[in-house]
Amino acid sequence: MITVIMAEDHQMLIDGVTSFFEYNDEINIIGSVNNGEELIKLVSLKQPKLVITDIRMPIMDGIQSTKIIKQKFPHINVLAMTMFDQPDAIKQMLDAGATGYILKNSGIKMLSKAIIAVANRQTFFDPNVAFNFMNNYIDDNVTIGKSDKIILSNREKEILNLIANGKTSKEISETLFIAKTTVDTHRKNMIRKLDLSSGNELVKYAIDMKYQF
Repeated sequence: MITVIMAEDHQMLIDGVTSFFEYNDEINIIGSVNNGEELIKLVSLKQPKLVITDIRMPIMDGIQSTKIIKQKFPHINVLAMTMFDQPDAIKQMLDAGATGYILKNSGIKMLSKAIIAVANRQTFFDPNVAFNFMNNYIDDNVTIGKSDKIILSNREKEILNLIANGKTSKEISETLFIAKTTVDTHRKNMIRKLDLSSGNELVKYAIDMKYQF
């Protein structure tokens, strides 16, 4: 049985996850809190096999609480579950000691897979997070989840629309006030997410989907 403590400042999400796993034979939610400080106290008391934590929380955030948990209890695995898909946020959580990272909109099936993988000391990445820096973290023991649906971020949708309008990466960067390298990274991420093989296929996809965003 995988014992889990969850830290999340939206109680409705905690209630939903707890309810889903109530009769699960593999996963048992043994406690929940709404901030990082309470998370550390509860982890010290109950010693779960796995911690699920948001990044942004009151009093103490998930990054700092993860650092403390991994220092005190290195055997406890940490899975980040958040809405932040920016590389900086992912890197900070991984550097803090988390070995899994998923987005809240990925669904309960993805969460189940992530819990099992991370509890078994594998590294699990949501397929919809940015991968441009992750080679430094990925090894032979990594699992990348497979999503049943394609989830593009709002920024990716903006860029896709601009691609459909014939804009180059340089023009997109000037329009959105971001670096050209950032645009190129988003292009690569979208090619991966959409299971395309080239930039030309991405342009075709953008044109085909132009009026569906």
